Order: sequence, then structure tokens, then C-alpha cells
Amino acid sequence: MERQMGKVLVTAKVHEYLIDRLKIQGYEVLYLPQLSPEELKDLIHDAVGLIITTRLKIDRSILERAAVLKWIGRLGSGMELIDVEFAKQKGIRCVSSPEGNRNAVGEHALGMLLSLMNHLPRASREIKQGKWIRDANRGTELTGKTVGIIGYGNTGSAFARLLSAFDVTVLAYDKYKFNFGSGKLKEANMEQLGRYADVISLHVPLTAETHHLAGDGFFTLLKNKPFFINTSRGKTQDTAALIRALETGKIAGAALDVLENEKLETYTQMEKQQLERLLSFDNVLITPHIAGYSQEAFYLMAKVILDKLGI
Repeated sequence: MERQMGKVLVTAKVHEYLIDRLKIQGYEVLYLPQLSPEELKDLIHDAVGLIITTRLKIDRSILERAAVLKWIGRLGSGMELIDVEFAKQKGIRCVSSPEGNRNAVGEHALGMLLSLMNHLPRASREIKQGKWIRDANRGTELTGKTVGIIGYGNTGSAFARLLSAFDVTVLAYDKYKFNFGSGKLKEANMEQLGRYADVISLHVPLTAETHHLAGDGFFTLLKNKPFFINTSRGKTQDTAALIRALETGKIAGAALDVLENEKLETYTQMEKQQLERLLSFDNVLITPHIAGYSQEAFYLMAKVILDKLGI
């Protein structure tokens, strides 16, 4: 007789491996990738498990309705959308899977950086326009440069590992991690990053502390006109300040996989103007929050979640 482990709500697109493995273990799986917050409130009461990404906020109002919920699996990194403390009070285990997509984020950040440093988007666009321009598209090599990494967790360290092939010096700042420096990987503070870095990459969660971390004060610290990369969370950057930094030449370019508001259909007139301004720069590259969404990561995030939960 098949074991009845209870109902699991899967509220996002997931690799079929996750659903299959849950079913094999005897769970009833409700695959609802378009589930709304209101619908979740109606269904959560008898669910023992919940799988989410960044689409739904699991706050106290939802958790209070979860009568038998035992665990929440967050595909990817960052737990800011879950009221983790209240969940713990209710005995609900919360796990994420940054190990599953850290390499994907590192590769994406590196790809965006090399594209900008070698003017690949602009040069390709010019060829399509029938233009063959060489001197203006002369690239800058990454080899030998100094790269600043803010946040040396899963994705920050994965980015650093990939950079080692370029013989760069990595200056890493992490407020909560120490004694990880070795060889060309050096621990540094924000002032040192601002003074010496030719590239600065954000790899931090979104918290009250990191909200608008990359604001006017941050960009004022930068002395070497570095390339700025953000593959973490959009609200860690102040869009208006970023535009000012580009306009005044404080940075050489920006590679962004995230925006403050990623629901383009909800944009105010000001947000539309800001996005249009960002897109008007030749030295800005924007992708739709896909850094950690590779084919391999899609599977690995599912596997890591289930392994952690012991399912």
C-alpha cells in the first residue's frame, strides 16, 4: 500500500525530477506555478510541504493558515520573502538551494562582464546595421585586473573560482565571514574595494541592511571607474543613483541581471523613463533575472532542496 505523506504545493516552475521524487515518496503533489497569494491562502491549510521561488511572499498571514505545514523549500537563494522567524516558531523547517545555482550565477556574471569589456553587444548590433567599426570597439582584457566581490557566500565564491583562470586579484568583502583569504583572494573592506577594484560585483541577499547598498555614497567611493555587476537582487541597487554614476562616468559600465521592479507591466512613468535611460547606454547590459536559471541549475536546485529535506 502506498504511503500517504500529505499534500505538497508546488507554486513555481520546477524540474520534473522534483515532482517525480515527491510522488515516489508518497506525497500528493499539486503543481500550481501560477498560484496567486489569495489562492495560496485557501490551499495552505492542509499542506505539509510548500515549494516556492521569488514569486510569492510567505508572510505571517499565510503561515497562520498553515495548520500542518512541516517544511518550505525555496528554490535558489535568498529567504527574504519568507517570515522565517515566525515559521520557526510554528515548527516549520525552511531550506533554500543556493548550492544548486551558484555556478550558473558565476558563469552568467562572467559572461556579462566579458561581453561589456569587449563591447560585444554594441559591435554585434553595429554589424547588423552594416557598420564595421574596429577602433571604437577595442576591448579591455580582464586578465590581471582587480575584481571586488561584495558578499562571499555561494555565488560570490563561485564567481571568484571562475575568475582564477584570469589571474586577477580578488578583493572580497563579507560583513559576516572572515579568514577565507588565500593567495590572490584577499579579504577587504568597502573602502579598499572602492579604491582598487576595476570590477565590482554584488552577491548579497536583500535585507534592510543591503537595500540600496549601491547608492550615491557607494558610487562616490569608486576610484578606478570599475564595471558594476549585479546578479543578486534589484533593490540592492538604487536605480537613480546607478544612472547618475553612468552619466558622470563613475563606472565603466553596468551588467544587471536584476532590476528594482521586475514586473515591467506595473511600471510607473518614472520607472519607464529610468529603464529607457538605462537601455540607452551602450555600456549597459540587462538580462531578465536568469543568471541562476540555467538548464543544469534548474535540476540541481530541485535535487538540493529534496536532499536537504531528506526526501
